[in-house]
Amino acid sequence: MNKTIFKWAGNKTKLTPAINNLLEPYKNCRLVEPFTGSASLFLNSEFPSYLLTDSNETLIDFYTILKNEGVEFIHYCRTFFSHNSEESFKELRKVFNETENTRLKAGLFLYLNRHCFNGLCRYNAKGGFNTPYGYYPNPYFPEEEMLFFIDKVHASKVEFRCADFMDILGECKNGDVVYCDPPYVALSSTASFVGYTKGGFSSADQNLLAETLKSLAVHDNVPCLISNADTEATQKLYSGGEFLSLDVARTVAAKGTSRKKAKEVMVLFTKKILERNRLTSTSQLKTSTPVKTPSAKL
Repeated sequence: MNKTIFKWAGNKTKLTPAINNLLEPYKNCRLVEPFTGSASLFLNSEFPSYLLTDSNETLIDFYTILKNEGVEFIHYCRTFFSHNSEESFKELRKVFNETENTRLKAGLFLYLNRHCFNGLCRYNAKGGFNTPYGYYPNPYFPEEEMLFFIDKVHASKVEFRCADFMDILGECKNGDVVYCDPPYVALSSTASFVGYTKGGFSSADQNLLAETLKSLAVHDNVPCLISNADTEATQKLYSGGEFLSLDVARTVAAKGTSRKKAKEVMVLFTKKILERNRLTSTSQLKTSTPVKTPSAKL
């Protein structure tokens, strides 16, 4: 499997075989990803074309500049890796948060990702990157991964775009297949992380996403696959879809000993699946509903 450029919470590299297996019937479609993140599926799949989007503007700028500049941008990014101390990290983080230079911000984004705590991409309410220094003696510079990305992107028909997930889903049509890897539903009140962008990702967003995917599948015949934590909330949110439960090792815990396996789920929505499950549910409801007699109280 091909590794990603960025360290990323919820990275799907190890799950790409399972994802590709579920998407195999739609391999001739354009793959649309509203939550591209580390682009692990793009790097480990073969579709005729891709629309890769994310609400993190700097992430999309990074991919676009790397696509356009190639090796020159790799050399530029490497220059920041000679600064590995908490003081220099804080200085460069401050530059990142204040600069309006797109290229500088993109290069620093990689630096921060590889030097900050656990590679966590976290922003405060004002939109400032605020993940602390990671204290790694020799942060890895992903040159090989960047070179592979350049080769892959030039061999593919791919568009990168910064956009809200609803805007992108609103463009989807028959001939597309959608894969969504949104910030996960919280496993507990203390295990919630949605700070990938300034606005976060609320429970209302989770509901809107689920309903939109179902609508796309039924009304526009667009197959939609989504990943999330396997919880009572997601079981309810994704009702009507086809479920595949998985045990996945968490990669964000502070200590390696804390990175235990957790339940995740992938759910496929297609018109056929949703209509079949709706009919089954209706049939079960009819057979299980008590018949009222004339003497029953209303």
